[in-house]
Amino acid sequence: MSRNPRNPIFPAGVDLPAAGGGGPLVRLWRARSELLLVLTLALVALTLLTATQQGRWVPLLLLTSAISVPAATRMGRNWIAAHFWCVFSRHRLQRVCLETTMHTRAGRIPLVLWITPTTTGEKALILTRAGISAEKFEAYSEEIAAACWARSVNVYRHRTRAQLLIVEIVRRDEVPGADAPGLDRLYGRRAWVSLRPDLEEPPDLRTQVMLSQVG
Repeated sequence: MSRNPRNPIFPAGVDLPAAGGGGPLVRLWRARSELLLVLTLALVALTLLTATQQGRWVPLLLLTSAISVPAATRMGRNWIAAHFWCVFSRHRLQRVCLETTMHTRAGRIPLVLWITPTTTGEKALILTRAGISAEKFEAYSEEIAAACWARSVNVYRHRTRAQLLIVEIVRRDEVPGADAPGLDRLYGRRAWVSLRPDLEEPPDLRTQVMLSQVG
């Protein structure tokens, strides 16, 4: 009988720590985007307040223009929306780990090291904890897709480092030009193996371009 990764991995009748445990550094890492945003807003507000008190209107106009102009352009709005979904998906991935068996006996969940926008959604680079594998993420792919408000989820394991995996969140059709330099460029597509036999391995980006030109 093959093991079902969805089955509970903890013995019944044993009191375990609440899931989501971690030290202060882990909690700060999980909230890094929100903390950076709050720090940036506080710095901007302090700069504006200082400029107005000193009667210096030129720095005030330059700063407000630097903030408002990108938000008024289509490219700026797309960038903001793409990174909003990255933060949203990161928190939802962590919530799925808390609500399922994808955490350790001590209540620790896998670390989302990095998440980046793609042409179809987002890709998250994840470092698993002891006792958790890429196969478990694949077993919970439907739960992850539902939690992230996405169409589907694909899981890829690193060829030589089983503790690293990529969760690809597909939420829309491919949008040309929406891809950002991220996981593919840093780690390469050939380093990852799909856990689904019916899903072909992601081709190299140059191969994709060549095939589209030939077609």
